[in-house]
Amino acid sequence: MKRVGIIVKPHKAEARTVLKDLLAWLDGRGVQALLDEETAALVGAPGSHPKAKLPELVDLLLVLGGDGTLLSVARLVGARDVPILGVNLGALGFLTEVTLDELYSTLEGVLRGTYEVTRRILLSAAVRRAGEPVADYVALNDAVIHKSDLARIIELETYIDGQYVTTFRADGLIISTPTGSTAYCLSAGGPIVYPTLGALVVAPICPHALTVRPLVIPDTATVKMVQASEGESAYLTLDGQVGFTLHHRDVIEVGRSDHTIALIKVPGKSYFQVLRAKFKWGER
Repeated sequence: MKRVGIIVKPHKAEARTVLKDLLAWLDGRGVQALLDEETAALVGAPGSHPKAKLPELVDLLLVLGGDGTLLSVARLVGARDVPILGVNLGALGFLTEVTLDELYSTLEGVLRGTYEVTRRILLSAAVRRAGEPVADYVALNDAVIHKSDLARIIELETYIDGQYVTTFRADGLIISTPTGSTAYCLSAGGPIVYPTLGALVVAPICPHALTVRPLVIPDTATVKMVQASEGESAYLTLDGQVGFTLHHRDVIEVGRSDHTIALIKVPGKSYFQVLRAKFKWGER
């Protein structure tokens, strides 16, 4: 790998120091570092690139920040098969599982070509209004339809592969990938799904009926929802970062994208180790 794109969450106190050391380390190994505009501004580096262009210019994307930073980068990668190495500068860092102590040893393996990746599915979410397409997104964690007004619920007619499931009356509905099962979906009572399992989770948010529980469905399925609350506004949110206002009778279709992303793993660190370390999972 000769060209590494670096994207840093700029508001972290240690970001500038970490970035300077990393740039020197890469330069000493003959690796060209390409920076987005915000990252370059941290160290006054010339020749920055728009963040959206980096995936097509590099062999590896190195993300220094938290899970939110990695989620935004994953959506940028899209169809380009560029591996992502996430380094945690945040508080939790479930997706950015590489610690600063593990950064250089992991990078050494990447430059030698002796690294492992885990393939994660992406969601494709599209909105149609009066039969016409009005929005199209991808997401790594989840697509969420949620209410906009306080003390209101929304109604979502829901179909899976064309079969009517139910009309959810709730604060909202989450369609989650296995990667996103440990995010908002988990807070809404959804299960933890192994990240490479071929599944999606449909989880209502604070449903009006106690009998309504999350569903686990094949990742080959398409979930169609109709915003059925007349006079109520609602939103579609992707990975908690990108939003779109929904109107009455808008149709939202969510399914597995044709593309996946590759996250670089720390050698010898299992998914269950990350669960125990980050969530204290299984502790008494």
